[in-house]
Amino acid sequence: MCFLLNVVLSARSLHVDSPPHKPSLTTSYVHGTSTFPLLPLTVGQSLDNTVQRWPDLHGQASAGLPAGWHPENLCTVSARCVDKVAAGLLALGLKRGDQLGVWEHNIYEWILFQFASAKAGIILVSLNPAYQVKEVEFTLNKVQCKAVVCPTHFKTQKFCEMLREICPEIDLTPAGMVKSSRVPDLRMVIVTDSRQPGMLHVEDVMQAGESRHHKELMDLQSKLSFDDPINIQFTSVAFTVWKLIVGIYFHQPQVRVCVPVPMYHCFGSVLGGMSMHNALSLTAMYFYSRCNIVYGTPTMFTDLLSQPELHKYDLSSIEAGIMGGSSCPPEIVRKLRTDMNMKEIMVSGTTENSPITFLGFPQDNEELKINTVGCIMSHTEAKVVDPTTGEIVPLGTSGELMIRGSCVMHGYWADPEKTGEVISQDRWYRTGDTASLNSLGYCRIEGRIKDMIIRGGENIYPAEIEQFLYTHPKVQELEISHFKIPHYVIFVDSYPLTVSGKVTSKNILKQDMEKKLGL
Repeated sequence: MCFLLNVVLSARSLHVDSPPHKPSLTTSYVHGTSTFPLLPLTVGQSLDNTVQRWPDLHGQASAGLPAGWHPENLCTVSARCVDKVAAGLLALGLKRGDQLGVWEHNIYEWILFQFASAKAGIILVSLNPAYQVKEVEFTLNKVQCKAVVCPTHFKTQKFCEMLREICPEIDLTPAGMVKSSRVPDLRMVIVTDSRQPGMLHVEDVMQAGESRHHKELMDLQSKLSFDDPINIQFTSVAFTVWKLIVGIYFHQPQVRVCVPVPMYHCFGSVLGGMSMHNALSLTAMYFYSRCNIVYGTPTMFTDLLSQPELHKYDLSSIEAGIMGGSSCPPEIVRKLRTDMNMKEIMVSGTTENSPITFLGFPQDNEELKINTVGCIMSHTEAKVVDPTTGEIVPLGTSGELMIRGSCVMHGYWADPEKTGEVISQDRWYRTGDTASLNSLGYCRIEGRIKDMIIRGGENIYPAEIEQFLYTHPKVQELEISHFKIPHYVIFVDSYPLTVSGKVTSKNILKQDMEKKLGL
């Protein structure tokens, strides 16, 4: 009996410290195992461990960055600065469990407050820097933000002016003591560049902490748990609470990573900020520079490939790329290898899964690299089920992909009904993706269940259509949606994009197309 049980378990688990070469799965369920344990560390503990392992780099950061570099370029935060900001936040009246919004583009202070808020037990709320007045007011009220960190302005965005429009009381009260009728929970605005009336400056926060606040911060470290929520991410109309992401092993020490993806997205904040300061793999993160690894969405990489003078740039330092946000056609992956010197390309996952559940190995063959999103990650379970019955489908058969593990979010903020729709009582997360597993534990994403087309009794997925159309040399980018247009293929010069490089709301695109066709 025990022997039979061991055989069954071994057929369902997969050791993923190295690429699996022997087909072992017999059903569409896999559990990634590893000799490396999950790290039971909080963000503060992980950062402290990193400082002990790499004291020289953090010493440079705390002394003022290496010669010729500015905070906007190199984002290796100083543990000393993190402690000063964390103690300062406590001194200003914020406490464990409070929400602090970061409404910024990609700059050094984003990373600084990401670590400082976590160390103080404060939940960071990632705010889209493109938000306008109505959006930021709704967001601040939805999650009861007590503080907001922002610049005075950036490009066309006038952050402080918008906050004054929402909260005119700012100019009438001392800094840090805001009382607003429209955003009643807001107490302070912290500005990262020039000083503003009624608002605090980052330097004020760093100087606010006294010895008693540093002691409070030190005592707090033993009370915080790695299961505590530390980040709220806004995903469409849903509000996500994050657990700490630990054990990201795929970076090598002191690699330079270019992070053009926005920090307010899970891609930038976790694979960028958090993994850069993991104790096992300290990596310098650059917002622009001569880098070895480039992060991006498929649209960002497509734009890079379309640059007419791309061949004139020296791209010899680039070794790899990591892609996320949406699926990428194989043709684009091939062009990245030939035109941008990206020998290795890996695809990450969804916001609700922190954001990785599958990841490829550098040694993978061409078929696995092009046609799958990689192998199951360690300490993660995946299964493919019939979306109607919930039963696991045969190996290689398409169905809905479900994920379970420490990567899955706590839930949608203050919305148990929405959370219950996507996370079962036994903690399986319904991705909404149509996928299949192979015998090596690699996953192929075939589309979204809601986008599947049934024609003549056969299932047709938009991804299959996109992959075929991308082989045409004249096609640069595609977006396939369900419109009231059953017999037309519509060609446009470009799509409206979000700030993260994704195609904008399909509803907006749909309305625009139907208007042009008089429907």
